[in-house]
Amino acid sequence: LPADQQKAELIRIFDDIKAMGMNAVVLQVRPTDDTFYRSSLNPWSQYLTGVAGQDPGYDPLAFAVAEAHKRNLELHAWFNPYRVSMDTKRESLPEGSFAKAHPEDVWAYGGKLYYDPGLPEAQQHIVDSIVEVVKNYDIDAVHFDDYFYPYPSGTLDYPDAATFAKYGAGFTNKADWRRSNINHLVQAVSQAIKAEKPYVQFGISPFGIWRNKSASVPEGSDTAGSESYIATSSDTRLWVKQGWLDYIAPQIYWSIGFRVADYQKLTTWWADVVRGTQTKLYIGHADYKVNANADPNWQKPGEIAKQLALNLTMPEVAGSIHFSYKDLWRNPLGVKDDVSLAYQHPALIPVMDQLPGQAPEAPDQLKAKRVDGGIQLTWQDADKQHGKQSGSGASDGQPGTSAYYVVYRAPVGQAIDFNDARFIVATVRRTTDKYKQAYLDTTADATRQYEYAVTAVDRLHHESPAGDSATSQDGD
Repeated sequence: LPADQQKAELIRIFDDIKAMGMNAVVLQVRPTDDTFYRSSLNPWSQYLTGVAGQDPGYDPLAFAVAEAHKRNLELHAWFNPYRVSMDTKRESLPEGSFAKAHPEDVWAYGGKLYYDPGLPEAQQHIVDSIVEVVKNYDIDAVHFDDYFYPYPSGTLDYPDAATFAKYGAGFTNKADWRRSNINHLVQAVSQAIKAEKPYVQFGISPFGIWRNKSASVPEGSDTAGSESYIATSSDTRLWVKQGWLDYIAPQIYWSIGFRVADYQKLTTWWADVVRGTQTKLYIGHADYKVNANADPNWQKPGEIAKQLALNLTMPEVAGSIHFSYKDLWRNPLGVKDDVSLAYQHPALIPVMDQLPGQAPEAPDQLKAKRVDGGIQLTWQDADKQHGKQSGSGASDGQPGTSAYYVVYRAPVGQAIDFNDARFIVATVRRTTDKYKQAYLDTTADATRQYEYAVTAVDRLHHESPAGDSATSQDGD
């Protein structure tokens, strides 16, 4: 599509995501060995213009970050680390790509090309590619999904015998060596992100089953499906226990009560895995299966709503990720309506205590005034009162710097409960205005008077106390 049409489409999507009550978006920026951003290491993606390596005329990731942050949505940049292309045509790889320059690092499997996960130079290219984005863009997180070693293609083995012979010293079992390769990449990416920007999160959304419980694997889940530990050489439980991830979002893409892999049993299992660790648990939901899967539970309304309600019974479940937006947009069986209802009150993103940050000072000089269209709120940021030179505050990650604000409201005479999301009207991104921040409350009842309070939050979601409150009659 033309650049202007791409931009308009993304704006519509982000507006819709915000309207559904969500607070983050996971955007794929490297679907193969390519980019949706300006890079000195990798070529432009063919999915932007139809031609690999062709400049789309703008920077999609820079545009997406800016538009997401305007709406106070986190932007998680989603990378596919190993996949090089969706076919095996090496001659079609664009000039300037690492894979074109280093064909020895690439093998074909299952109709696609992949970087060999066992080669140190291929691993380093992946790490370098991710660090380039962390350094150059104001992203909130780096995100992987479930693609590590390719899912098995029948009984065909990976073509990595020569790599194992060269780099497999110390391993008698090739499967253990493959898992070690993936573990090394996960740890290396985690360390590289934090070395560049300690406040940028690292999260992975793996296949939902680590291992099935058995006599030899008593730590596994009460399931009988494929296992990431075997199928993609992904020791997902280890990543949590080692503290390499800020969040894990297992793809629990089955219904409640499904015999082979019960949503409730798996969610309970993952809650136990993260308990006592610093890794947040977000559940990956299969919105794409609604009215499109043979399991009869997906053919009835309300499955996702039931899953979201179940999540609320487990303190370890800190959030949800819905796959994917296009399926919510289609709204089969009213699933989008169910999600919007579940998220009708804004939620603050969980604080990750292992990452640096501290609550900003409370905002000051809050004023409320009735105007055409609602109640106009204005306030001043404490950073500006004390002369801090931090630009917008939304990109530098400095501890104690405001990135956004939370607007609370209650009818006059009722105390605001700052621990109850029903009192939150909105979250508002900090602007570059030197003196005042503002929000127009268009949802206020014209016949009622309200008390408002505003808190300031840093980019890692540490929240300040509220400053002075203001009532809507003050400006009448």
